[in-house]
Amino acid sequence: MLVLVTAVAGFLAVAIRPVWRVARNAVTIAHEGGHALFALLTGRKLRGIRLEFDTSGLTLSAGRPTGFGMILTLLGGYIAPSLVGVLGAWLLGGNRITLLLWLAVVLLLLMLINIRNFFGVVSLLVTGAIVFAVSWYAAPETQAAFAYAGVWFLLFGGVRPVFELQSLRSRGRMRDSDADQLSRLTHLPALFWVGVFLIVNLVALLAGAFLLAGQWLPDTLPTT
Repeated sequence: MLVLVTAVAGFLAVAIRPVWRVARNAVTIAHEGGHALFALLTGRKLRGIRLEFDTSGLTLSAGRPTGFGMILTLLGGYIAPSLVGVLGAWLLGGNRITLLLWLAVVLLLLMLINIRNFFGVVSLLVTGAIVFAVSWYAAPETQAAFAYAGVWFLLFGGVRPVFELQSLRSRGRMRDSDADQLSRLTHLPALFWVGVFLIVNLVALLAGAFLLAGQWLPDTLPTT
């Protein structure tokens, strides 16, 4: 029952516009964190991260302006929330709820070091404080509900921004989006990269749902 209830809660947080406007900050944190992580993994030098009040963000890194590293850095943003969601689902599948919450706190603190604007600092501190408070003070049942809802939110929340991106692009806006920058680097249409974002995130949603569904499906089917 917990899996189903938190799945509905996560979906509604993404589907209801006023809630999404606030909750989307968590997706932006994961998005910019994805850019930063892939930049570091490909040998680029991270210059800083900005998180804005309108839930937009910017990650700056130094290195070659072309090549595989830059492509992965740009690709990492839109797929990061969903990939984090899958990782969270895997940890929950192993009943590692406390580990998941503490890992989230550590990652938020590491990201905080590279934040370069006031709202970004506030956003990360508030998010980190909430996760820490739940992990330290809440009852195990509350921790579980919070963790499951958060993972479902990331799995669903990774999909919606892709549709928002293409909606803005179709109206002639966001011509310097991640997809458009990838298009200029690879000479593939920006719409191709939007499709890549969507496919990866939908596959992640299905994988995460499968991992989480294992928490309430019976181990064996009843025999007659």
